[in-house]
Amino acid sequence: MEVMGLMLGEFIDDYTVRVVDVFAMPQSGTGVSVEAIDEAYQAAMMEMLKQTGRAESVVGWYHSHPGFGCWLSSVDIGTQQAFERLNSRAVAVVIDPIQSVRGKVVIDAFRLIDSSSAMSGVEPRQSTSNIGQLHKPSIQALIHGLNRHYYSIAIDYRKNQLEEKMLLNLNKKQWSHGLALDSFDTHCSGNQVAATKMLKLAESYTKSVQEEQKLTAEQLKTRHVGKQDPKRHLESTVVELMSNNIVQALGTAVDEQAM
Repeated sequence: MEVMGLMLGEFIDDYTVRVVDVFAMPQSGTGVSVEAIDEAYQAAMMEMLKQTGRAESVVGWYHSHPGFGCWLSSVDIGTQQAFERLNSRAVAVVIDPIQSVRGKVVIDAFRLIDSSSAMSGVEPRQSTSNIGQLHKPSIQALIHGLNRHYYSIAIDYRKNQLEEKMLLNLNKKQWSHGLALDSFDTHCSGNQVAATKMLKLAESYTKSVQEEQKLTAEQLKTRHVGKQDPKRHLESTVVELMSNNIVQALGTAVDEQAM
């Protein structure tokens, strides 16, 4: 099921949009599409935010594409058009929680290409910033109109000193934490769960490789659309399993010497 909501923030300058908060919106959605902006709910929420001293305005909207990658569907383009009629600098953010793995969030931001500027050959990104690196476009996004109906915008995460200090102290561990060992029953059960998961992912990856040998070049381009990449998740599971066992073995050796 897709989810969606509005982004609150401000337009800093001609090239920067600052997002400071979001709130979810009620919508009708399925696994492949989401629609309906409840204007009455939006107005009521903005009024309540003003009463609490929040002066931010709506700078765009966000929604998820679980397992489908980051791109705008025809319904999404229609929704973005409605936002850009209110403010031409409104932004649409898409996130894929299924393809996201530890250390890498699959997220992208888009804005529509005006049809008149496209016909005249004017570069649409003149109204935004090129600072930072754009995401390498996926085949799914190019198929669904990236750089033809909409373009991507670079996303950056900014933190002040207090926010950075708070995040560094989040779940901060003491030096003695490295000497603490998990119970062997818990460790063994965790290894069994990870091994079972690796076996299933390995079977899925083997099956995927065998199927790819029978596909044409065009079919390979959309091979993993709407599906998990077993190779990526297998690599992540293996690294996590090895790290846990190395830490457990080293901790056991240190404890033996200390005792």
